[in-house]
Amino acid sequence: MTQNHVTGMENAAVSVLKRAVELDHSGRLPESLVCYQEGIQLLIDVLKAVKDDSKRGHYREKTQGYMARAEQIKALVSQMKEDGKYHEQNKILEDATGHSYEVLFKPYISSSLTEVWVEDPYIRHTHQLYNFVRFCEMLLKAPCKVKRIHLLTSQDEQDSSQQTRALAELKESLSAHGMDLDVQYSSTIHDREIRFDNGWIIKIGRGLDYFKRPKGRFSIGYCDYDLRQCHETTVDIFHTQHTKTL
Repeated sequence: MTQNHVTGMENAAVSVLKRAVELDHSGRLPESLVCYQEGIQLLIDVLKAVKDDSKRGHYREKTQGYMARAEQIKALVSQMKEDGKYHEQNKILEDATGHSYEVLFKPYISSSLTEVWVEDPYIRHTHQLYNFVRFCEMLLKAPCKVKRIHLLTSQDEQDSSQQTRALAELKESLSAHGMDLDVQYSSTIHDREIRFDNGWIIKIGRGLDYFKRPKGRFSIGYCDYDLRQCHETTVDIFHTQHTKTL
């Protein structure tokens, strides 16, 4: 392994762990735990590659410290979940980037996740339907086995046929991947909520529609949501031992 490659690994570990500490200090514990775990693994890889004994000792000490903090966070989050007191609030700032669905939901997706409920009145227009498709794709790629997604939304009063066709096409497509989509409509729905059957509840002020329209089809951010600018919104995360059932 070349020195440049080792240096790159070291820089990556430092960057991820710096982000872990920032999230930790701001109280965003599940997100910080994910970063700590990723950073620790990077440090372990660095330890395997570094030959200098002094550096190995330094990284071994750092790894042990970060592992201890990760275990503390894991225990703290677990206790808060057990007590039903977990609540975290994050802000997505105006024009911010780096907030794709993969980034936003990753800390709350576990291997035990099998069912998802989405309540969002605005899965109607073309760009909102595409957002929901992206959300479903994120779940398909995630390290879990989601078998069913429930969508509760409102009907498009101007062109409900397009909305119905689009969701029927998505249902058929998801079925080919072993995932069932259950769609229900409500004329009184207002709140926006995404609920996982592993106990996590994510409430986004703007629902799934917090991305700004890209400047054009060939503009950066059109395909990659991490590079797309966002509207300002608030994300509230809760945990309950009693998950929603049909």
